[in-house]
Amino acid sequence: MMDLFQIVNSINSVLWGPVMLFFLLGTGVLFTWKLRFLQVRKLGQAFKETFGGIFKKSDAADEDGMSSFQALSTAIAAQVGTGNLAGVATAIAAGGPGAIFWMWISGFFGMGTIFAEAVLAQIYKTRVDGEVTGGPAYYIRDGLKNKYLAGFFSVAIVLALGFMGNMVQSNSISQAVTGAFDVPAVGVGIFVAIIVGLIIMGGIGRIAKFTEMVVPFMAAFYIVGSLVIVFMNFENIVPAFQMIIYGAFNPMAATGGLIGATVKESFRYGIARGLFSNEAGMGSTPHAHAVAKVKHPGKQGLVAIMGVVIDTGIVCTLTALVILTTEALGTGLSGAALTQQGFVNGFGGFGSIFIAICLFFFALSTIIGWYFFGESNIRYLFGKKGIGLYRVIVLFCIVFGTTMEVELVWELADTFNGLMVIPNLIALLGMSSLIIKATNDFEDNFEKGKPSSFENKEKGISKNIS
Repeated sequence: MMDLFQIVNSINSVLWGPVMLFFLLGTGVLFTWKLRFLQVRKLGQAFKETFGGIFKKSDAADEDGMSSFQALSTAIAAQVGTGNLAGVATAIAAGGPGAIFWMWISGFFGMGTIFAEAVLAQIYKTRVDGEVTGGPAYYIRDGLKNKYLAGFFSVAIVLALGFMGNMVQSNSISQAVTGAFDVPAVGVGIFVAIIVGLIIMGGIGRIAKFTEMVVPFMAAFYIVGSLVIVFMNFENIVPAFQMIIYGAFNPMAATGGLIGATVKESFRYGIARGLFSNEAGMGSTPHAHAVAKVKHPGKQGLVAIMGVVIDTGIVCTLTALVILTTEALGTGLSGAALTQQGFVNGFGGFGSIFIAICLFFFALSTIIGWYFFGESNIRYLFGKKGIGLYRVIVLFCIVFGTTMEVELVWELADTFNGLMVIPNLIALLGMSSLIIKATNDFEDNFEKGKPSSFENKEKGISKNIS
């Protein structure tokens, strides 16, 4: 088993090396430039599109899709997860506080990528067995005209997120809950599997309702708790930002040699953790944005941008500030333990319970989001008839994941994550001209009330994509 772990780890060191990070970040830079810094020009409108009707009663999700906000909540359910707690801490521990600066950079350019993904997902969404669905497999098959690459993507994401990824998430839940409340890991796994089963058996309607209700609550809970700690240590706020900015270019000076990180490490860990956290370019969130009921692909593209703002700009930043303002960095800890120490320093004994609650909801919502992404690809591969078996395997993985050493599973998930990124980036770059055309149509025609070539007219399905 150790030999297998070493083999997979060696593959990941190449797969997730400088070349992959270059193409992920480079794709974001390309779309940022081609779309004329749309994430800056349209940020206010993106906020309005996302939250303008938050207090209005949304349409129930059905075979025609879900509301724009429900789609974003489903995407954020997957984006905001254990990586926001453990991943940020790992980046700081390995790359110094300056890694957070590079995480912001990856988030900024990732907004361009995730806009492009959402636009393509809307353009190429379709119906399978009467229900609206979509995602990279569909725009790779119908846009690039490559069904083999589309099939490769679908298999990779089902394995990476639906199966192995959810084993990792359930393991994170069991570790947090058993540590804080001293209950058996298997019991936690069965409890989580029952909750997940009750949600996913209700189909898209129940999934949308769950994410719409739980994601805002869990985000607000974590944000408020983090802000309380940061302002309790207000005298360390300015020094924390100084460490982040200075550390991006001179880590040793920022930390007094405590970390010993180089600029290269700061850049590497910041970019990598940022991209893994917000999932821009990975091909996961387009499955949620594809089924949004919007009148133009550009509208959902703007909503998708807010997912990166919330994930990287707010949640990841607050995690970093808790660690830095409470001076938890000097403890020598890493990962979730470092984040937990920051909250313990701020809240005392309640800090462990707070993190356990947050990890539970973060990981649970990620399981639901990743299940949904996997189901979209099961539909692509096998149609509706494959969903029943897929659900059973997911629930088994949730229980089994709580009982095992998770390092190998996490490495395998990273491998298939990398494999699904490649065809998605090929599609984005190969259809960049279509993305730009749809964006120009949105700004020049749709927003001005003129006839639009990309307007969704038939039950949420875009037809005119020439």
